[in-house]
Amino acid sequence: MPKTILCPHCRKETVWEGNLYRPFCSERCKLIDLAAWSDETYRIAGETLPGDDESSDCE
Repeated sequence: MPKTILCPHCRKETVWEGNLYRPFCSERCKLIDLAAWSDETYRIAGETLPGDDESSDCE
């Protein structure tokens, strides 16, 4: 029996072996997750560095 996992985005059960988009079930779920990181919806906690002001624009 093939190993199955739950897609982290949609929670649909999907196979691990041979899945090009693992741990996701599809390219769509993979791209939605990537967009969330890009939009800074997901963040990894850490200490604020001096001069690290989110309101400043990069030039």
